[in-house]
Amino acid sequence: MILSFFASPILAALTSAPASPVPVGTPAPPEIRDIAPPVDVFPYPPWMVALAALVALALLGLLIWGIVRWLRNRPPPPLPSATAIALQELEKLRARVNDLEPYAFSFAVSDVLRTFISKARFRLPATQQTSPEFLAAISDSPLFSENDRTLLGRFLEKCDMIKFARMEATSRDNAELVESALAFVKEGQP
Repeated sequence: MILSFFASPILAALTSAPASPVPVGTPAPPEIRDIAPPVDVFPYPPWMVALAALVALALLGLLIWGIVRWLRNRPPPPLPSATAIALQELEKLRARVNDLEPYAFSFAVSDVLRTFISKARFRLPATQQTSPEFLAAISDSPLFSENDRTLLGRFLEKCDMIKFARMEATSRDNAELVESALAFVKEGQP
Protein backbone atom coordinates (compact mmCIF):
# COMPACT_ATOMS: atom_id res chain seq x y z
CA MET A 1 0.00 0.00 0.00
CA ILE A 2 2.71 2.27 0.77
CA LEU A 3 4.04 1.46 -2.57
CA SER A 4 0.81 2.21 -4.19
CA PHE A 5 0.77 5.59 -2.48
CA PHE A 6 4.11 6.50 -4.04
CA ALA A 7 3.54 4.67 -7.27
CA SER A 8 0.30 6.26 -8.18
CA PRO A 9 1.66 9.84 -8.54
CA ILE A 10 4.60 8.53 -10.55
CA LEU A 11 2.35 6.50 -12.77
CA ALA A 12 0.00 9.39 -13.09
CA ALA A 13 2.88 11.66 -14.07
CA LEU A 14 4.14 9.20 -16.63
CA THR A 15 0.77 8.49 -18.17
CA SER A 16 -0.63 11.99 -18.29
CA ALA A 17 0.66 15.06 -20.08
CA PRO A 18 2.67 17.40 -18.01
CA ALA A 19 0.67 20.26 -16.76
CA SER A 20 3.44 22.58 -15.87
CA PRO A 21 2.36 26.13 -15.99
CA VAL A 22 4.59 28.72 -17.79
CA PRO A 23 5.70 31.23 -15.32
CA VAL A 24 4.47 34.76 -15.91
CA GLY A 25 7.04 37.15 -17.42
CA THR A 26 8.86 34.45 -19.33
CA PRO A 27 9.21 35.43 -22.97
CA ALA A 28 7.49 33.28 -25.56
CA PRO A 29 9.78 31.15 -27.65
CA PRO A 30 10.67 32.83 -30.99
CA GLU A 31 8.39 32.08 -33.90
CA ILE A 32 9.96 29.97 -36.59
CA ARG A 33 9.90 31.84 -39.91
CA ASP A 34 10.37 30.63 -43.47
CA ILE A 35 13.72 30.91 -45.29
CA ALA A 36 14.47 34.45 -46.57
CA PRO A 37 14.83 34.96 -50.35
CA PRO A 38 18.34 35.41 -51.79
CA VAL A 39 19.85 38.88 -51.56
CA ASP A 40 21.29 40.44 -54.77
CA VAL A 41 24.86 41.43 -54.22
CA PHE A 42 26.54 43.53 -56.98
CA PRO A 43 29.58 41.53 -58.10
CA TYR A 44 31.87 44.52 -58.78
CA PRO A 45 33.16 47.16 -56.45
CA PRO A 46 32.10 50.79 -57.12
CA TRP A 47 35.56 51.86 -58.32
CA MET A 48 35.43 49.26 -61.11
CA VAL A 49 32.01 50.48 -62.21
CA ALA A 50 33.24 54.10 -62.27
CA LEU A 51 36.36 53.12 -64.25
CA ALA A 52 34.31 51.15 -66.79
CA ALA A 53 31.92 54.11 -67.21
CA LEU A 54 34.86 56.50 -67.81
CA VAL A 55 36.41 54.15 -70.36
CA ALA A 56 33.04 53.79 -72.14
CA LEU A 57 32.60 57.60 -72.23
CA ALA A 58 36.13 58.05 -73.54
CA LEU A 59 35.53 55.50 -76.32
CA LEU A 60 32.22 57.15 -77.22
CA GLY A 61 33.93 60.55 -77.32
CA LEU A 62 36.67 59.19 -79.59
CA LEU A 63 34.08 57.65 -81.88
CA ILE A 64 32.12 60.90 -82.16
CA TRP A 65 35.32 62.88 -82.72
CA GLY A 66 36.40 60.46 -85.45
CA ILE A 67 33.05 60.67 -87.24
CA VAL A 68 33.00 64.48 -87.10
CA ARG A 69 36.58 64.66 -88.36
CA TRP A 70 35.82 62.27 -91.20
CA LEU A 71 32.72 64.27 -92.20
CA ARG A 72 34.69 67.53 -92.22
CA ASN A 73 37.67 66.17 -94.14
CA ARG A 74 35.96 64.07 -96.77
CA PRO A 75 36.37 65.38 -100.29
CA PRO A 76 33.45 67.29 -101.74
CA PRO A 77 31.41 65.57 -104.41
CA PRO A 78 32.76 66.18 -107.89
CA LEU A 79 31.26 69.07 -109.78
CA PRO A 80 29.06 68.11 -112.69
CA SER A 81 30.74 68.29 -116.07
CA ALA A 82 29.93 70.96 -118.62
CA THR A 83 28.20 68.27 -120.68
CA ALA A 84 25.99 67.23 -117.77
CA ILE A 85 25.07 70.84 -117.02
CA ALA A 86 24.28 71.56 -120.67
CA LEU A 87 22.15 68.42 -121.02
CA GLN A 88 20.25 69.28 -117.84
CA GLU A 89 19.59 72.86 -118.97
CA LEU A 90 18.54 71.75 -122.46
CA GLU A 91 16.15 69.16 -121.00
CA LYS A 92 14.58 71.92 -118.90
CA LEU A 93 14.18 74.03 -122.03
CA ARG A 94 12.77 71.07 -123.94
CA ALA A 95 10.02 70.84 -121.32
CA ARG A 96 9.19 74.53 -121.92
CA VAL A 97 9.11 74.46 -125.74
CA ASN A 98 5.43 75.43 -125.82
CA ASP A 99 5.59 77.83 -122.87
CA LEU A 100 8.26 80.30 -123.99
CA GLU A 101 7.99 82.65 -126.91
CA PRO A 102 10.48 81.86 -129.70
CA TYR A 103 12.47 85.08 -129.18
CA ALA A 104 13.23 84.34 -125.49
CA PHE A 105 13.63 80.63 -126.22
CA SER A 106 16.28 81.22 -128.91
CA PHE A 107 18.28 83.38 -126.50
CA ALA A 108 18.10 80.69 -123.80
CA VAL A 109 19.07 77.79 -126.08
CA SER A 110 21.86 79.78 -127.71
CA ASP A 111 23.21 80.80 -124.30
CA VAL A 112 23.28 77.18 -123.06
CA LEU A 113 25.06 75.95 -126.18
CA ARG A 114 27.60 78.82 -126.23
CA THR A 115 28.34 78.29 -122.53
CA PHE A 116 28.85 74.58 -123.18
CA ILE A 117 31.30 75.31 -126.00
CA SER A 118 33.16 77.80 -123.77
CA LYS A 119 33.48 75.48 -120.78
CA ALA A 120 33.66 72.03 -122.33
CA ARG A 121 36.70 70.57 -124.00
CA PHE A 122 36.50 73.18 -126.78
CA ARG A 123 37.50 76.14 -124.55
CA LEU A 124 36.51 78.79 -127.07
CA PRO A 125 35.16 82.24 -126.12
CA ALA A 126 31.82 81.48 -127.77
CA THR A 127 29.85 83.64 -125.32
CA GLN A 128 31.89 86.72 -126.31
CA GLN A 129 31.79 86.27 -130.08
CA THR A 130 29.17 86.96 -132.68
CA SER A 131 27.92 84.03 -134.71
CA PRO A 132 30.09 84.83 -137.77
CA GLU A 133 33.18 85.29 -135.55
CA PHE A 134 32.53 82.01 -133.82
CA LEU A 135 31.94 80.11 -137.07
CA ALA A 136 35.16 81.60 -138.51
CA ALA A 137 37.07 80.50 -135.40
CA ILE A 138 35.91 76.89 -135.67
CA SER A 139 36.31 76.63 -139.45
CA ASP A 140 39.84 75.24 -139.21
CA SER A 141 39.70 73.81 -135.65
CA PRO A 142 40.44 70.08 -135.38
CA LEU A 143 38.08 69.88 -132.39
CA PHE A 144 35.03 70.22 -134.63
CA SER A 145 34.04 67.80 -137.34
CA GLU A 146 32.44 68.91 -140.58
CA ASN A 147 29.11 67.65 -139.25
CA ASP A 148 29.58 69.80 -136.11
CA ARG A 149 30.33 72.90 -138.19
CA THR A 150 27.25 72.35 -140.35
CA LEU A 151 24.99 71.73 -137.37
CA LEU A 152 26.31 74.79 -135.50
CA GLY A 153 26.04 76.96 -138.63
CA ARG A 154 22.36 76.07 -139.11
CA PHE A 155 21.64 76.41 -135.40
CA LEU A 156 23.26 79.85 -135.08
CA GLU A 157 21.69 81.10 -138.32
CA LYS A 158 18.20 80.12 -137.12
CA CYS A 159 18.82 81.67 -133.66
CA ASP A 160 20.05 84.90 -135.26
CA MET A 161 17.06 85.04 -137.60
CA ILE A 162 14.69 84.72 -134.63
CA LYS A 163 16.63 87.05 -132.33
CA PHE A 164 17.72 89.81 -134.68
CA ALA A 165 15.57 89.59 -137.83
CA ARG A 166 12.49 88.84 -135.70
CA MET A 167 11.57 85.99 -138.00
CA GLU A 168 8.08 84.66 -137.33
CA ALA A 169 8.68 81.48 -135.33
CA THR A 170 6.54 78.91 -133.56
CA SER A 171 6.95 76.31 -130.84
CA ARG A 172 7.97 73.90 -133.61
CA ASP A 173 11.00 76.12 -134.27
CA ASN A 174 11.74 76.02 -130.53
CA ALA A 175 11.68 72.23 -130.65
CA GLU A 176 14.05 72.18 -133.64
CA LEU A 177 16.49 74.50 -131.88
CA VAL A 178 16.60 72.48 -128.69
CA GLU A 179 16.94 69.19 -130.57
CA SER A 180 19.86 70.59 -132.59
CA ALA A 181 21.57 71.77 -129.41
CA LEU A 182 20.99 68.39 -127.73
CA ALA A 183 22.39 66.56 -130.74
CA PHE A 184 25.56 68.66 -130.65
CA VAL A 185 26.07 68.25 -126.90
CA LYS A 186 25.40 64.50 -126.97
CA GLU A 187 27.72 64.03 -129.95
CA GLY A 188 30.52 65.83 -128.12
CA GLN A 189 30.28 63.63 -125.02
CA PRO A 190 33.49 61.85 -124.10
